[in-house]
Amino acid sequence: MIGYFDPKTDRDLGTPASLSTTLITLEIDGEQVQVPEGTSVMRAAALAGINIPKLCATDSLKSFGSCRVCLVEIEGRRGYPASCTTPVSEGMVVRTETPRINKLRKNVMELYISDHPLDCLTCPSNGNCELQDMVGVVGLREVRYGLSVSNHLHLPKDTSNPYFTFDPSKCILCSRCVRACEETQGTFALTINSRGFDSKITAGANEAFMDSECVSCGACVQACPTATLSENTVIEFGQADHSVITTCAYCGVGCSFKAEMKGNRVVNMVPYKDGKANRGHACVKGRFAFGYATHQDRITQPMIRDRIDQPWRTVSWDEAFQFAASRIRQIQDQYGTNSVGAITSSRCTNEETYLVQKLVRAAFGNNNVDTCARVCHSPTGYGLKMTLGESAGTQDFDSVEHTDVVMVIGANPTDAHPVFGSRLKKRLRQGARLIVVDPRQIDLLKGPHYQADHHLQLRPGTNVAFINAMAHTIISEGLEHKDFITARCDQAAYQQWLSFISDSRHSPEATEAITGIPAAELRAAARLYASEGNSAIYYGLGVTEHSQGSTMVTGIANLAMLTGNFGRPGVGVNPLRGQNNVQGSCDMGSFPHELPGYRHVSDSSVRQLFEQEWQVSLADQPGLRIPNMFEAAIAGSFKALYCQGEDIAQSDPNTQHVEAALGSLECLIVQDIFLNETAKYAHVLLPGATFLEKNGTFTNAERRIARVRKAMPPLAGKEDWQVTQGLAAALGYTMPYQHPSEIMDEIARLTPSFHGVSYARLEELGSIQWPCNDEHPQGTPVMHEESFTIGQGHFIPTEFVPTEERVNGRYPLLLTTGRILSQYNVGAQTRRTANVAWHAEDVLELHPHDAEERGISDGDWVGISSRAGHTVLRACVSSRMQPGVVYTTFHHPFSGANVITTDNSDWATNCPEYKVTAVQAEKVTEISKWQERFRHHDNHQRQLLNESQAEV
Repeated sequence: MIGYFDPKTDRDLGTPASLSTTLITLEIDGEQVQVPEGTSVMRAAALAGINIPKLCATDSLKSFGSCRVCLVEIEGRRGYPASCTTPVSEGMVVRTETPRINKLRKNVMELYISDHPLDCLTCPSNGNCELQDMVGVVGLREVRYGLSVSNHLHLPKDTSNPYFTFDPSKCILCSRCVRACEETQGTFALTINSRGFDSKITAGANEAFMDSECVSCGACVQACPTATLSENTVIEFGQADHSVITTCAYCGVGCSFKAEMKGNRVVNMVPYKDGKANRGHACVKGRFAFGYATHQDRITQPMIRDRIDQPWRTVSWDEAFQFAASRIRQIQDQYGTNSVGAITSSRCTNEETYLVQKLVRAAFGNNNVDTCARVCHSPTGYGLKMTLGESAGTQDFDSVEHTDVVMVIGANPTDAHPVFGSRLKKRLRQGARLIVVDPRQIDLLKGPHYQADHHLQLRPGTNVAFINAMAHTIISEGLEHKDFITARCDQAAYQQWLSFISDSRHSPEATEAITGIPAAELRAAARLYASEGNSAIYYGLGVTEHSQGSTMVTGIANLAMLTGNFGRPGVGVNPLRGQNNVQGSCDMGSFPHELPGYRHVSDSSVRQLFEQEWQVSLADQPGLRIPNMFEAAIAGSFKALYCQGEDIAQSDPNTQHVEAALGSLECLIVQDIFLNETAKYAHVLLPGATFLEKNGTFTNAERRIARVRKAMPPLAGKEDWQVTQGLAAALGYTMPYQHPSEIMDEIARLTPSFHGVSYARLEELGSIQWPCNDEHPQGTPVMHEESFTIGQGHFIPTEFVPTEERVNGRYPLLLTTGRILSQYNVGAQTRRTANVAWHAEDVLELHPHDAEERGISDGDWVGISSRAGHTVLRACVSSRMQPGVVYTTFHHPFSGANVITTDNSDWATNCPEYKVTAVQAEKVTEISKWQERFRHHDNHQRQLLNESQAEV
């Protein structure tokens, strides 16, 4: 095993840990054992190094007691109780090995094997099968009951799922898969059908896995002790021979995985049970969708060309660096220092992102660096910095286990952050109350054994009016937390805000016509949030991607301060970050006005620290944001861009505007793993490395810094940090690092919240939540416990300003966008995996009333027009939508979802207003003009790429 690994935590101890602080002393096989009250006998024995045989038991699930293999003798008790369901008691004397117990266990195992295929040598689980292990443990050597009588060996396999095979002939009905689906995932897609000998595991109503409610998270596969549920990669390639612990490169949850390897081949990805963010769980993307890393489309050699209508020329790394550096210097000589810039990636590591912004500031000589966080969570940084003093969420994911009321605003956790979504659903099943604020009906609203108390189905663009009405209700009904406000908040600011929010124009009754939320419903939700114990807010891009995104984040912070929901587990303000390292890319100084640690470039004392470390003079004026870069490119003053791992041609709004900007550049350097939409406009294409090919760290949505460890060599020979290092050297600026750990050491020296972070500390602790420094050497799970970073919390008035994007007779519908479970961001990774089986194209969801009014049926081609452009999608008539609102995803480039989004943006940060676009939808029979041009451009650029590869 490579990387942080604690055998004590990776061992399966049979049953979950007890949370009791009361210790119990007992005797097991002559040894004195002390464990917390409520611990099972099985777990107590395992902690003492005594392994009791088991099949149905696993420490990720509640004890079940069905297999009867774990029988023990307890002095003074009759019979042979199951050790997994028997709690310890003071003075208990347990014997785990006696002749009678051994005989009983052998008889039980004999019954299991009598209805099980004896094909161990060719079974995909051979060498990693708990049933096989237990046969050896109990010493079973023959089976008296033949297979000639009734058995289950004839049951057919279910191969419908692209990632795993269900072979019911090998099932022992331990129910671990059923329990994992219920307890870990919360989907309840599996059940035991029928009774007695006819009992069998089924998905849904006896359906194929792909036709059922199964979300392919893999929890059932991981829980299965036999080959009943087997990953297809294991079936094809065999069992792994070693593992590397790393961090998932999909969403902002930051799940820890064991990359199970056979040589340099990834056989499967198993969620690491000691991962603090995921606690041993995963989703379909992280668990199975890793095949893109070795996809045939990977760019593995540097390439250059003088114009984008020319074929690529494959060159050496040094030639590519020299070509790019020469172009940059020529452009700066002709157009000035500020004519070049860079965009960092939220998919790359902290260390790689840090180097790109360092390259811009130290080698380009300006502050023209920005990141994709500009188009997603930049309002989070602004709003939380202004009110609380820190540009990050306040809690860890474990905090939700202490929450009494959850308010989810503009987020869809079960699709975009599914592992946290599962933890959230578990808490809701335990009794937490739920408020969902979303224009659309999301899956979280109702699940097995819970239902949301309130769905506030507001109109897109009215977030601030809603949050003001919530605060007004709490004030007008005397529900504010006066003691917290007095002790923790700036009183002058509070009084100014109080005067603002008390105005009757913010009442639910006055805002009902704006938001569409019934006043009585909003008041009830406000009372629930303010009055029922620990209340937590989780929000996503439905909050930030608006013209008032920063105002809304400020309003959320105001509401949490007003009710005292800071400084302890179960509360707080929690932004759900979209990509794996959005938080980290912001922390590392990727904004044009801030150095690492969110310190303004105009601060001479801060600049001096970096100047001494980097041995250069730094510019003191903020550089260009991404939208400014586009405008300047079209105007002719911005001529070169280095784009690291970010597909701005697909992800940024008003696609035709972005394409015009990219087409205006004299030098576009793209560093990526595929020929993405942006790379089709590039002059230099530098191969990138996937997370499986590099060392570094990611920082997730809970500020958790976790190691990324190389599992296989980079296909192109370099990790991404080495690529940036090579470009810097060609520009005459040396970055003499030998390993990413040295880059992190520099980050720690220069960034106060990272002062205590090092690879050695990460190996010791597994992961660390910043701030980590002398005051918090172990990190900080919960922020603002005693005081806010800013000192006293700062209430700020949040005036509702309607968006300029209005519906009218020509554009009577509002388009909002989002994500889907199986796909990730622009889809460059997930579209190159079997995940396309669930989502092969983006569709337009619209309400039945809107569809009927336009003569649109399910599956029809629909033309969507906005003030920015026109595209065509298939229709999905859905009651999830409210009348007048339509919805689509943006995972497929041909869909052109961002062709129709406008360049309206947040007033403070320029975060695009993806969530509010006025459109018209009508039935059509052919694709749009833009899609025709896209198809031609795409085919041409692929042909140019193929020509260069054919020459090689």
